[in-house]
Amino acid sequence: MKIVILAGGSGTRLWPISRGSFPKQFLKLGNDLSLLQRTIKRFWGAFKIEDILILTNQECYHLVKSQASILDPAFENRILVEPSRKNTAPAIAYALKYLEENEKIETSEVILISPSDHIISPEKVFLEVLPEAEKAAQKGSLVTFGVRPDKPETGYGYIEIQQSADPHLCHVLQFVEKPTIEKAEEYLLSGNFLWNSGMFAFSIQTFWNELKLHAPAIFEHTLKSIAQMTIDFALMPEISIDYAVMEASKNLIAVPLNLKWSDIGSWDSVFDMMEKDENQNVKIGNIYDVDTKNSLIYGGKRLISTMGLEDVIIIETEDALFLGKKGDSQNVKKIVEELKRQGKKESLEHRTIHRPWGSYTVLEEGPRHKVKRIVVEPHQRLSLQWHHHRSEHWVVVKGCAKVTVGDKEQIVEENQSVYVPKKGIHRLENQTDTPIEIIEVQVGDYMGEDDIVRIEDVYGRK
Repeated sequence: MKIVILAGGSGTRLWPISRGSFPKQFLKLGNDLSLLQRTIKRFWGAFKIEDILILTNQECYHLVKSQASILDPAFENRILVEPSRKNTAPAIAYALKYLEENEKIETSEVILISPSDHIISPEKVFLEVLPEAEKAAQKGSLVTFGVRPDKPETGYGYIEIQQSADPHLCHVLQFVEKPTIEKAEEYLLSGNFLWNSGMFAFSIQTFWNELKLHAPAIFEHTLKSIAQMTIDFALMPEISIDYAVMEASKNLIAVPLNLKWSDIGSWDSVFDMMEKDENQNVKIGNIYDVDTKNSLIYGGKRLISTMGLEDVIIIETEDALFLGKKGDSQNVKKIVEELKRQGKKESLEHRTIHRPWGSYTVLEEGPRHKVKRIVVEPHQRLSLQWHHHRSEHWVVVKGCAKVTVGDKEQIVEENQSVYVPKKGIHRLENQTDTPIEIIEVQVGDYMGEDDIVRIEDVYGRK
């Protein structure tokens, strides 16, 4: 069995912590590891690194690379970038074609598809059912993993099953969309419905057969070479694997899971999964609460104090504050949609922006200036570049930087500074084993990120 981890995402459900440039799989949520890292480790304990492929998009690639490499540098070579965003059905087809052609995986091989942003506990229970799922997939079935519900949940899709003498495998009757609370209560009482976990297992050949039957527009592209498929990827329909294959197939087997699971699809689901204090509060950050009950309070650097609150959600970041009633957090995406419509940058990015070489944080900005804190990771470097509209002043506050300005190269140490004139060609490099930190002051009539003319870039950016 091979594992394909889906690590794309739009970052709308857990706004303002999660954003377009920083989807939820990269969040740590009170843990030392992000959701992506926890997913990788879940499988890494039972499979070899070369059996795991992480599928992502270009926008998320460097974040995936950074977080996966922290676990083991070898994971850097286990990342596949889809040519463009086309939802999960084309993406999975692309990954399977890559495995078949580039890694010479036989079409009889079983592939497990897993999202990168779910929580599963205990993980041992999930791993123990994989051999049964693999056997069913080897016999030609599409296998879906369903979680036995412990409450009426309106935020999940459901799978209706036909009870079987085999407790590990059930025939799937139908997929059901997110229900009303009344329907969810009926499903819970019947015992014949599972939450749709979004995890699947099937052989490559079975997937090709099902695509040919139910999604021929995608299947036609899989007959091409992986190189041609990459070129033509944008021509494929944008559709999820659920709609393209799973809901249409008559060849489905469900594996019921008796464990704690969440797709972390809302702040309410974060609250449900987290450890609570004696007042049933979930508190992350610098929190001081008085007479506050049954609430989620998630803070950053600032102290958050509350008094006399109950059933509320408070999420604070450097540039945004979300206050809501617990039970309504599924509607956060409506806020994000409206922010996008208004062109608000808070819908897409944080003040801290991640780049292939590290990150920068906007500390202050005005009509003719911007101040950033720049962190360059070990042995990384920014592009050789220049700007039309601004000059820059760099002060090294931590570490030792190699700086190029014009035709001059120099080593700049802590408490030393460099001036970069407007239209001056420049580059910042870290040749050491520890991160360096720079305070950058930009001055000019325009400080947008699009005022960068790259001459040379090791990351292939234009």
